[in-house]
Amino acid sequence: MPAKNPDAIDVYVGGRVRMRRMLLKMSQDNLGKQIGITFQQVQKYEKGTNRIGASRLQKIASVLGVAPSFFFRQEGTEPVSTGGIGSFQGLNDASQFLHSREGLALNEAFLKISDPKIRQKVVALVKVMAGPENPLVMVDEGLTATQTTPSS
Repeated sequence: MPAKNPDAIDVYVGGRVRMRRMLLKMSQDNLGKQIGITFQQVQKYEKGTNRIGASRLQKIASVLGVAPSFFFRQEGTEPVSTGGIGSFQGLNDASQFLHSREGLALNEAFLKISDPKIRQKVVALVKVMAGPENPLVMVDEGLTATQTTPSS
């Protein structure tokens, strides 16, 4: 029997569990112990391999300090729908990145930058570091736009 692909909503909800757990700097083992399961089961929930039952989701929400509805939100307060998620194979790269350790750390640090000009410069720097296929439009203090590509 071929392996069954996880349902897109299970993957989405699991990703939200992972994101919240990582924001709290909590290990899978710690979360598992607090809700009475193994860290391996937490991994399966976070990947969407196993579905999270209602009572278990309530326990997870309580430990992570959020309402159960947190795990079903997409844009603003819209309820989760498969249309906004896509298929399991086609998960958005940006969404996957934001659920990664690096993505969360980068997002957390970026949000601490209050000056919009510095934020723009950080974005420009990252684009330059990403490679020459992404030319930048740089704006200097005199508001003159110039296009540039990184030199090797």
